[in-house]
Amino acid sequence: MAVKIRLKRMGKIRAPFYRVVVMDSRTKRDGRAIEEIGKYHPTEEPSVIDIDSERAQYWLGQGAQPTEAVEALLKVTGDWQKFKGLPGAEGTLKVKEPKTSKKDLYEAAVAAAGKAEAVKDTATTPRKKAEKKAEEPKADEAPAAEATGATEATEAEKSEA
Repeated sequence: MAVKIRLKRMGKIRAPFYRVVVMDSRTKRDGRAIEEIGKYHPTEEPSVIDIDSERAQYWLGQGAQPTEAVEALLKVTGDWQKFKGLPGAEGTLKVKEPKTSKKDLYEAAVAAAGKAEAVKDTATTPRKKAEKKAEEPKADEAPAAEATGATEATEAEKSEA
């Protein structure tokens, strides 16, 4: 029996993802597989390539022939070099950066807000006190100005008469 390692297409139209499978070369593309040894998601950035190295080595040792696409994936993961005994068995697979958890993001935001409030409190408190001190003399000056204005007005009336 001629065994191939190839891709089995899954997913929707224009949103493909594949399973790396071992199957008889005469079966349909999406037919029954002997074994699923990995998955491949080309639409994500970077592409997700997850192949069970141990099972891939086993099937390659049994004589399974990979298709061109699967051979390229095996080269990226380093399984092909390991099988052939070539240098570079570590592969060139790019790994996505781990996402920070929502809890960590929340704690960082709370800490940043706490620092911002501390800076805000120290910066605005003296200004408010200075504004209050500046306002108080104005309040005292205003009645005095009105009083002097009233006396000037009465003096002006007297001089006219």
